[in-house]
Amino acid sequence: METLTGILNLFGLEGKLFIAQIINFAILLFILKKFLYEPIANMLEERKTKIKQGLDDAENAKKALADADNQKILILKEAKIDADKILENTKKSSESLKQKSSEDAKKQAAEIVDNAKKQAQTEFEKVSKQVGSMSVDLSKKIVSKILSEIFTEQDKTAILSKAVEKIENGGYEKTTN
Repeated sequence: METLTGILNLFGLEGKLFIAQIINFAILLFILKKFLYEPIANMLEERKTKIKQGLDDAENAKKALADADNQKILILKEAKIDADKILENTKKSSESLKQKSSEDAKKQAAEIVDNAKKQAQTEFEKVSKQVGSMSVDLSKKIVSKILSEIFTEQDKTAILSKAVEKIENGGYEKTTN
């Protein structure tokens, strides 16, 4: 031990002072490790974890954005298909409505024509009756005038009534001689 003390003295170190410095260094090392190194190491570890979490979150967000883009594309495709279906249904409905309207118009036109025909027939029958009545009256007057010159009043009345009856019954058809 003396040699060690000699060597230490040769370098200008005193044993007691050297041991005190080692103890001081150990205490300082313990304090620094306990109060400075560990908190800094923990803070760096937390920071490393947060950075890793942030990178993972960014990657997840990137995937979610890609999924959202894919979902958007699918939704747009479905919306286009639905819009095409709605457009097709609208076209079919409008064609059906157009055809129905056309059919209804044709029916109404046919009804109008039928009503006009019926009305014309009624008017024709009415006019025919009037003409028939007028022709019977005219025939009566003509026959009466002719008969008054040829026959007596009694004969004239009998012949006139017979002629009127025959005319009213649709007699005196055209005969060829």
